[in-house]
Amino acid sequence: MISFNNTENAFKAKSNSELNRSYWLFKLMSSPFVVKLGANFGSLALNIGFKGLIKKTIFKQFVGGENIQDCSRAVMDLGKYNIGTILDYSVEGKENEKDFEHCYHETLETIQKAKNDPNIPFCVFKVTGLARFELLQKVSSKEVLADTEKEEWLRVKNRVGKICQSAAENNQAIFIDAEESWIQGAIDDLANENMSLYNKKSAIVYNTFQLYRHDRLSYLKETIETGKNNGHCVGAKLVRGAYMEKERLRAREMNYPSPIQADKESTDKDYNQALNLCLENINIMGLCAGTHNEASSMHLVELMKEKSIASSDKRIYFSQLLGMSDHISYNLSLNGYNVAKYVPYGPVKEVLPYLIRRAQENTSVKGQTGRELNLIVKEKKRRKSLK
Repeated sequence: MISFNNTENAFKAKSNSELNRSYWLFKLMSSPFVVKLGANFGSLALNIGFKGLIKKTIFKQFVGGENIQDCSRAVMDLGKYNIGTILDYSVEGKENEKDFEHCYHETLETIQKAKNDPNIPFCVFKVTGLARFELLQKVSSKEVLADTEKEEWLRVKNRVGKICQSAAENNQAIFIDAEESWIQGAIDDLANENMSLYNKKSAIVYNTFQLYRHDRLSYLKETIETGKNNGHCVGAKLVRGAYMEKERLRAREMNYPSPIQADKESTDKDYNQALNLCLENINIMGLCAGTHNEASSMHLVELMKEKSIASSDKRIYFSQLLGMSDHISYNLSLNGYNVAKYVPYGPVKEVLPYLIRRAQENTSVKGQTGRELNLIVKEKKRRKSLK
């Protein structure tokens, strides 16, 4: 029987010094004041010489390294416990063609690194690493594009298409991350187009469904029906979502109905129903359950048992972020389930927005920091009792 309270399993890979570092980091992130200070002055801290401190603390907790070679250690360390890596070049917010081309080639490189490594079952990219935000917004809202914008959009489609083609040629599954609702329409169209092209035999291209949006369960149903009608498999990465506060604020300021669920219970309900839907259609699907929620993780475990699906069935993966929810990741993997950790990488300055989101998430998500801290304290006490 799986227990997510088994801290011996959860922190099996951590030395005492690493456990202590995590303890103090989560302790700091439990302070809204400290997190707000970091968000406001993170770039300044880098500029005045605090890069080393950032690298040894929050960067080391949540990031695989500054480049793709640096990630080899994280890939190997996770692989020792049968936990896979989702390789993620986590640079975002760029606005020029040179940066888009760099991100495009870097993503292709992740596929090449992953194709011969059984410890890297997935790669991932954000479309905002390959396209201007404003262009994605225009395409999503069906605005008429100028001729230069049409050419620009064609370049974006070509980049995404070639990434997905490379993934298919190397039999390497790839996730397309979800982003803000007002650019998601363009991202969905790109994902669907490439799923129909490259998911003929199995799920290679995965779209991401943010279930904190009240329309995403029905959209998942629609996507599965399209796959059935067109004869292609559907790749689905299910997450709760990462832009809740931004989404609600924009809806309020622009006076339109918020796309976000009314409460956490509704999100949890839709997430678990999405798991049910995917398991009912698993013969034409690949599923990655991206969640830090113990109840949803256990729900999927029970569903697999009910449907006599082997814990090692490669169509189903559980996923968490590097540095978070090891009590879920390690206890699942040690019980034979497929688990993969998101391992982002990039220069410290470039991944700062990602790190700030992790700090804010751990402060704002109800119980997240407290849960991590309580588990670390429990393990520290267990180890002390053995002396």
